[in-house]
Amino acid sequence: MCGIVGYIGKQKASHILLNGLKRMEYRGYDSAGWAMIENEKLNLLKNIGKVAHLDRLTPHDMINATVGIAHTRWATHGFPNHLNAHPHMDNSENIAVVHNGIIENYTALKTKLQKDGYYFNSDTDTEVLAVFIGAIYEKVQDLEKAVRIALSEIDGTFGIAVLSSYEPEKIICARHGSPMVLGIGDNEYIVASDAAAIIQHTNQVVYLNDKEMAIITRDGFVTKTIDNENTEPIIEEINFDLAQIEKGGFDHFMLKEIHEQPETVFNSFRGRLLADVGNVKLGGLNNMMDKLRKTKRIIITACGTSWHAGLVGEYMIEQMAQIPVEVEYASEFRYRNPIIGPDDVVFAISQSGETLDTLAAIKEARQKGATVIGIVNVVGSTIARETEAGVYIHAGPEIGVASTKAFTSQITVLSLIALLLGRMRNLSQPEGQAIAEAIMELPDKIRQVLATEKEIKAIAEKYYENKNFLYLGRGFNYPLALEGALKLKEISYIHAEGYPAAEMKHGPIALIDENMPVVFIATKDTIYDKVFSNIEEVKARKGKIIAIATEGDERIKKVADHVIYVPEVMPMLNPILSAVPLQLLAYHIALKLECDVDQPRNLAKSVTVE
Repeated sequence: MCGIVGYIGKQKASHILLNGLKRMEYRGYDSAGWAMIENEKLNLLKNIGKVAHLDRLTPHDMINATVGIAHTRWATHGFPNHLNAHPHMDNSENIAVVHNGIIENYTALKTKLQKDGYYFNSDTDTEVLAVFIGAIYEKVQDLEKAVRIALSEIDGTFGIAVLSSYEPEKIICARHGSPMVLGIGDNEYIVASDAAAIIQHTNQVVYLNDKEMAIITRDGFVTKTIDNENTEPIIEEINFDLAQIEKGGFDHFMLKEIHEQPETVFNSFRGRLLADVGNVKLGGLNNMMDKLRKTKRIIITACGTSWHAGLVGEYMIEQMAQIPVEVEYASEFRYRNPIIGPDDVVFAISQSGETLDTLAAIKEARQKGATVIGIVNVVGSTIARETEAGVYIHAGPEIGVASTKAFTSQITVLSLIALLLGRMRNLSQPEGQAIAEAIMELPDKIRQVLATEKEIKAIAEKYYENKNFLYLGRGFNYPLALEGALKLKEISYIHAEGYPAAEMKHGPIALIDENMPVVFIATKDTIYDKVFSNIEEVKARKGKIIAIATEGDERIKKVADHVIYVPEVMPMLNPILSAVPLQLLAYHIALKLECDVDQPRNLAKSVTVE
């Protein structure tokens, strides 16, 4: 959550900081602010609302500062208002802090500081950290040491950047549980919580590790642990360019990312499918092959949309490899003392690779001896570095808060893993070849689905005023019903629920009347007739039926009010195709309601707090 950017170099800091915040606004957009040093004086500006408002308030022509830090906020402690916006200062107003994460012992620290005569203006845990650093600085007269002592005494997670007029030619940043990246330019340095704020200036970066800090001046930087042990920074190269995080002519990032799915799904399997032998080559799993061959149980852990992808993966792996699979919410996993052993393999799925709950689940699994494998999108992310092996989904930067292309890429990668595991066991070469060929056909079939957008828009215009939706599917399409409902909730704020279609009779059927749109994922598979019976049950109660169906299915037209056709594909791959019309339906409904589809209220892209 939240976006942090800091700059020290030769250029005017204000433009770099504000542009950096705009590129990270999907991480938080409740409020924004900056602190810059000019003539050894610390200047601060912040306000409620989006970064564009802060930009308009910033007197760029009057500020020549070349060092500063800035922040865009997703509220955790305290309401979104001017007082709670970052940066926060110590009582002397000579030290400014921006922070991502949660300080769990901030109440105890605040009470102690108040007893010592310090005061607070906000409700945030971050101000407590800023005042604490200031109190320590009064004693040690060394900014680095003050930050290091403060961080050693706090509990919780943090990604921070610190600026002070006491030592105006320096930025200090540190991380524990929240990402921080240092960009290395030409005699200039940019620190950020996301590489998106850096790529315009340099592609050379250092990813800080947990409990590591960087001390940055105009002349260079050093990295060390919070315990003051020097570390050797590893300079890496960002593998995407600026064009990938621009809208590219689309009205919204979400729409652009929906339309990118033919390419992103292709990138997920490109160079990995061995179609001639019906198998898969995943370089990131080379050192795990014996473990995967011998494992008798797989656990998939994830949150949100990634959890839905994991459910599809469960069905795929169990069908192709005959291995028992459990799918766990990462947020619940570590709190129920899960039964895990050294023979288990845990797959952790996260688009950002920074999801705090998923990171915690990984640590729990590793502590109990399991092998942990990551499925992530962001190269160099914490989960990618914390797991023993992994597979990148190669979807490219996903800026829209509601995940679209990452979801279909995650399922594509899970299909590759399922095929790999199946061929290790009982799946024959001809069966593997058929699956590989079906996966390779997906990009063209997604393009066919995208061509139906005009029809989907017309359906959205008919139902956007409805207050409730029901999404139903069975088998591989049940997780997709959950995902379709989630997309609608996320960006349109309409109440929607996803259910297994047969479970409708066990409660939700009571809700159905002429005012209830029901979205069925009713593609052709072995249980199509069962789903058709569920559709008839809704029809008998005057529900409005929107059906996602297989091309050529004329029968469904007799009962559905609207039919959106997708090309025929083997059932396990249908969620990749049918996700697209559900994404477009949610998008166009939200558009009609004049919602901010890229930055829906209360949500942020990367959930790095508990």
